[in-house]
Amino acid sequence: MTLPRLLSYDLGPQVVAFTTTRHGGCSTGRHGAFNINAWCGDTPGHVAANRNALCRLLGIADCCLAVPHQVHSTVVRRIDTARDIALPGNLEGVDGLMTDSPGLCVGVSTADCLPVLLYDEARHAACAVHAGWRGTVGHIALKAVEAMAREYGSRPGQLRACIGPGISADCFEVGDEVYAQFEAAGFRMERIARREAKWHIDLWEANRADLAQAGVSPSRVHVAGICTYLHAADFFSARRLGTDSGRLFTGILLKPLAR
Repeated sequence: MTLPRLLSYDLGPQVVAFTTTRHGGCSTGRHGAFNINAWCGDTPGHVAANRNALCRLLGIADCCLAVPHQVHSTVVRRIDTARDIALPGNLEGVDGLMTDSPGLCVGVSTADCLPVLLYDEARHAACAVHAGWRGTVGHIALKAVEAMAREYGSRPGQLRACIGPGISADCFEVGDEVYAQFEAAGFRMERIARREAKWHIDLWEANRADLAQAGVSPSRVHVAGICTYLHAADFFSARRLGTDSGRLFTGILLKPLAR
């Protein structure tokens, strides 16, 4: 089995930030070839083998990789130890994970939804967020910035952020009821929506706007700009492949600081 091929982000020399692609691993069919998500119908043995391969590549033990069972909530949970990862139910119903513990990799699974990573270099703390359209309506990116300020004393203006691969506005067609939820949530619709045969919503811009509202400097936000729907050969897309398909994993791993 080949090691996973990662899309890497530069959030600083003391952190490893990445999104997996479909390449590497041993899963097959619509889960092929690299998937570590246990809740999307993949063969458990393949998931375990792929997870082990990612941990080898990152240089961490399997117990140090945190993969939450997401439910499109706005719950962001703090992870301090490998025991927190193993604690029954602790990663259930969670759509964001944060840590200031070197050697722990926190991340989220996506397949058209957006992954958002935050890194505070001053306090060496990180957060990974799953921002689907429901989470975006719930302002999960903004809430994650607030959670980091509360837990670690992070200053929003010092955070660096990355918005990873997800569905683009050109491909994210929604009904009037979804448009109405974004409007009710206070988004500036002229910035994030346009009408064609149906409404199209720009999740990239919506989350970028939420980060700016939270106080993150726009110059410190990187947007990958990769549409998963258009590039489903390299990145999983639930709209293109179906919900019974693999998931990308976007993670952030703090390196130990030199003493």
